[in-house]
Amino acid sequence: MNKTILITGASTGIGAATARLLASGNTIVIHYHLSKEAAEGVASDVRSAGGVAHLVQADLSTEQGCRDTTDFVADTCGRLEVLVNNAGGLIRRCAADRLEWQLMLDIFSLNTFSTMMMSSLCIPLLEKGTDPCIVNLTSIAMRHGAPTATIYGASKGALDVFTRGLAKELAPRIRVNAVAPGVIETPFHDQVTTAERLEQFRSATPLARNGRAEDVAHGIAFLIENQFTTGETLDLNGGLFMR
Repeated sequence: MNKTILITGASTGIGAATARLLASGNTIVIHYHLSKEAAEGVASDVRSAGGVAHLVQADLSTEQGCRDTTDFVADTCGRLEVLVNNAGGLIRRCAADRLEWQLMLDIFSLNTFSTMMMSSLCIPLLEKGTDPCIVNLTSIAMRHGAPTATIYGASKGALDVFTRGLAKELAPRIRVNAVAPGVIETPFHDQVTTAERLEQFRSATPLARNGRAEDVAHGIAFLIENQFTTGETLDLNGGLFMR
């Protein structure tokens, strides 16, 4: 069937890879904030793969941005089968003894509050869809601590709890799961992680490489298709963290 899929932060990295992977036969709503040209490139790839692509621009770290995005989906598509809450970012690193109130607000607004609000606003659209589900993006940073990224890790840890709570609240009608990527070499790291640190991560990973955006996209696709999975967080990190 043709699924209507909203992917936030889909202009680059994991979001873009997910849009391309899920393109064939589906309608992909590609959300972006600033990277219009890159988003247009993803839309072109979706159409080339046999999908329908729509673009929506908004700042999801604000309530109005979340409302504008869901209003666009309602007006353009009328329903939703899948919401992938991928938008997020580290913003910048900060030592634990130098935490700043505004930075904490900014990081939680971008990573946590946006996912919570988007999930809430999309429930009526998902209820109109067939076999609807939500997939949230958390992070390995919540698993084993992330020096200088402690706020970011905490914001993603909150999403882990939110995923389980929302899964119980929306069952059995809407499934809710998450993926927790490890170190994935995407534009996410361009301004916040040195090449030396990326190499340290790679050498510490049992599979001897950092991840690719496509690795996470395939995990997201699994959670969309597996209809007996809800409340789960799927770790995708090459063995850098094991439970």
